[in-house]
Amino acid sequence: MAIKKFVLAHDQARKGCCDFIMNAPFGYEVRISEPVKRRIQEEKYHAMIGEIAKQYKFLAREWDAESMKRLLVDQFIDGMKEIGEPINQVSEISVSIDGLRFVQLGVQTSKFSVREAANFIEWLYGFGAMNNVKFKE
Repeated sequence: MAIKKFVLAHDQARKGCCDFIMNAPFGYEVRISEPVKRRIQEEKYHAMIGEIAKQYKFLAREWDAESMKRLLVDQFIDGMKEIGEPINQVSEISVSIDGLRFVQLGVQTSKFSVREAANFIEWLYGFGAMNNVKFKE
């Protein structure tokens, strides 16, 4: 039996999913999850991060977009924890193998759910507003 994916967008899809499950061989596994972020969300927050990187100085210097992304995602994760809506990934910081640096591990925006990506975009708007960042729409 082939792998089957159902998007539960309407009653017919739900029925099809139930029928498929009822006819699946014993021992098969079923996973129901939030949808992963959409490409349009990814494009949006990367554009916003690029604008922040150009207009916002942290520690009195400019940062490239990838470094700024790491800083912003870390702050976003902390903010979501504070309001009682932690994201579904584990973030931690470890000392480097040689003991000379710290390394952030874990959270990847590529694994954001649709809801997490939407929250991140809203959070970026708020960050931008608080720091006089002008976004191109």
